Amino acid sequence: MPESEPAAPPSAMVVVAHPDDAEFMVAGTVAKCAAAGCTVTYVIVTRGDKGSDDPEMTPSRLATIREAEQRAAGAILGVSNFVFMGYDDGYLQHTLALRRDLARLIRTYRPHTVICFDPTNRFISDNYVNHPDHRASGDATVDAVFPTARDRLTFPELLADGLEPHKTKELWLGSTANPNVWVDIGQALHLKRQALLAHTSQIPPEAAGFAEMMGRQAAQGREIEFAEAFRRVIFDQPFGPPAEQES
Repeated sequence: MPESEPAAPPSAMVVVAHPDDAEFMVAGTVAKCAAAGCTVTYVIVTRGDKGSDDPEMTPSRLATIREAEQRAAGAILGVSNFVFMGYDDGYLQHTLALRRDLARLIRTYRPHTVICFDPTNRFISDNYVNHPDHRASGDATVDAVFPTARDRLTFPELLADGLEPHKTKELWLGSTANPNVWVDIGQALHLKRQALLAHTSQIPPEAAGFAEMMGRQAAQGREIEFAEAFRRVIFDQPFGPPAEQES
């Protein structure tokens, strides 16, 4: 039997490196959670200003285009808030400054659940090497969630700005090699498809089948047709193996 699907959290923050990352990784889950009343905040770490082969394109123009595309895609899914952090595309590193900036956002929005890239997964498949910005954003986000955002004495400037510590309840890692949760996105697949195609500078119309392909791959071996898979970390559970169920 498939693992039981978690209920939609009351609030969620999705942290990704580039405009369109969230649509590939988590769009179906976002649409499903937003429809259930979850307040979803998108945090886009970089400007996405390098993703073009057009010799006439400039980084500043591309960043403007991609921000508009991201807002349009998020609106399709029901995203409530957008934060564009403005880091340079292609050069992202897990620095203390980035971790502090992410902790600031976590303390500001105080999400129940944070969703980000699994920074440990360097190779997504046999034909795709995970982008270094994906890994850097995921690594910094994990550390911002735990322990930085929760620890009062870390980055005291956050306290000086009135931002009290926040303990995120759950962390979901997408694009992971070790999932333990699968979300059935069958009913939201059309929204994932629409949101992906809103990124017209990156995704051509003929790629409309991406959503189905990724959904089927994630659902392999499950009793559902289309899925998004995550490694779910729950912070308020005790250490050690789970207690055995009484028969």
